[in-house]
Amino acid sequence: MKKIFITGGAGYCGSRLVPFLLKKNFKITVFDIMYFGKKFLPKHKNLKIIKGDIRDTRKLEKACKGHEIFINLSCISNDASFELDKNLSKTINLDAFEPMVKAAKRSGIRRFIYASSSSVYGLSKKKNVKEDHPLLPLTLYNKYKGMCEPKLLKHTDENFTGVIFRPATVCGYAPRLRLDLSVNILTSHAYFKNKILVFGGKQLRPNLHVQDYCNVLLKLISADKKLVQNEIFNVGYQNMSILNIAKKVKKIVEKKLNKKIPLEIVKSNDNRSYHINSDKIKNKIKFRPKYSIDYAVNELCNEFKKNKLKNVFNKNIYYNVKTVMKLNAK
Repeated sequence: MKKIFITGGAGYCGSRLVPFLLKKNFKITVFDIMYFGKKFLPKHKNLKIIKGDIRDTRKLEKACKGHEIFINLSCISNDASFELDKNLSKTINLDAFEPMVKAAKRSGIRRFIYASSSSVYGLSKKKNVKEDHPLLPLTLYNKYKGMCEPKLLKHTDENFTGVIFRPATVCGYAPRLRLDLSVNILTSHAYFKNKILVFGGKQLRPNLHVQDYCNVLLKLISADKKLVQNEIFNVGYQNMSILNIAKKVKKIVEKKLNKKIPLEIVKSNDNRSYHINSDKIKNKIKFRPKYSIDYAVNELCNEFKKNKLKNVFNKNIYYNVKTVMKLNAK
């Protein structure tokens, strides 16, 4: 039974990834600073949860001994959260990264998988942005994601495999739900406020359902070393403008609630716009995303109804920036 060590495993993606991998008969250790607590993770005989800070290299190295796979999901996510405390963000998203890689290697980890971001491309008018496209980050969050990539690859060797994936904007339901991501924002506003505000609208965004995020990690865990060593992969599904995403949300939520949902467009300073091409990962390790934006919106609406969620706009847990502010994290 393979043992997997996941930093940041108690967050949005981790809260769906961990139970998914447990069902695949892996032993999992989650190492997380616990800004959002551990209540969104299941209780399971093959799951160990450690409250820890990746900046504490000694504790991290000791904790990951005996594992084969290291998945790094830990970061201060989303630009607004990042800008709150630039020192916190820099120390976690950049400064801690290479010491973490070296600690993982010393501890005997055989494969290190790094979750970068497709936002490293920034603003591009190319119709198909491939992995060799110049990195033109518009924010420090994006910049640091890109800067960490070579810090992993310079430490790889025959016994230490490094692979990087650049996921598109993630959407869909996870136990530690985030409502500060484009599809999830639009869906929650349509469902609970019965109104959609579109900021800008022309910006292109690639999207990836959170279950496909989990599925690609399973592929990267199990793929032959020769296929993934030192590779960087874009991972996205539907590239759409924010306005077209909003129109999809409007149509689905109107049907769910049996009422008209007005859509309003307002000006935005968010210029990020890019259209990623994910052919490389399809050709190299045969990975194809399966879950559409329509699926994500329907899934969210069903969960909103099933879980009887209320006052979601007043609960910090759904928003990274509000949580970081409340904790006054350092």
